[in-house]
Amino acid sequence: MSHTDTSTQFPTVIVIIPARYNSIRLPGKPLLSIGGRPMILRVVERALAAQCVSRAIVATDDGRIFDVVRSAGYEAAMTSPDHATGSDRLAEVAAGLDDCELIVNVQGDEPLIPAETIDCAVKALIDDPDACVSTTSETINGARDVLSPDVVKVVADARGRALYFSRAPIPYPREAARRHGSLEAALVADASLLKQFRKHTGLYVYRRAFLLEYTQWPQTRLEQTEALEQLRMLEHGAAIRVVDAPSPSIGVDTAEDLARVRDLYESQIENL
Repeated sequence: MSHTDTSTQFPTVIVIIPARYNSIRLPGKPLLSIGGRPMILRVVERALAAQCVSRAIVATDDGRIFDVVRSAGYEAAMTSPDHATGSDRLAEVAAGLDDCELIVNVQGDEPLIPAETIDCAVKALIDDPDACVSTTSETINGARDVLSPDVVKVVADARGRALYFSRAPIPYPREAARRHGSLEAALVADASLLKQFRKHTGLYVYRRAFLLEYTQWPQTRLEQTEALEQLRMLEHGAAIRVVDAPSPSIGVDTAEDLARVRDLYESQIENL
């Protein structure tokens, strides 16, 4: 289902969407309904709406998800249930895609991900031939997200290459924190400090050869310390291009997220 002449405009770009049935907070999450269709199908629709994407494949270890995707006329692949990470699941499918140059990892719980965000991340990797991966970031709008270890922060250099990812608040505004007594107090007193922070979001574009190599490396010290897989790439010296997402997306992790996404989806349909 190609949207453009990829031979002249883009290398071959395939989206792989890892999807597991078991979720601690939302069991059966990929099959929950968004606008009358299972969430995983909404993610596939968004992926195929990207101009650069030639195919989208759901990678799952669950027969229910596989059957729903295939019954809707989309591609799905059954993968091993023993993968430690989503990247490992991605690599299992990518290993069989010999004619593909770029692999996009779109999370299976992002039913509102803008197609232009995918295109933007792909173009950034194409335009940066020395980078192995591109990924996306968004603005942070509140002190709570800066301080939360569940919100991953990223800092990049002048070329837009990742310097570090952390669950801690980085960069740390030392003088402001000293002046106000704590970082939290500083962020509340001076909202302009929020502009220093970027939230890392879960979209990745990999050069296929790098994905297959990187997933064979053992876990690294920093990766284990922060529980952030992308630090394995940085510890090996891989260049990661960080892209500003053109617009925000919302991952569905909780019942509250699900209700919000359902409302947003309905309002988008009404405004079409």
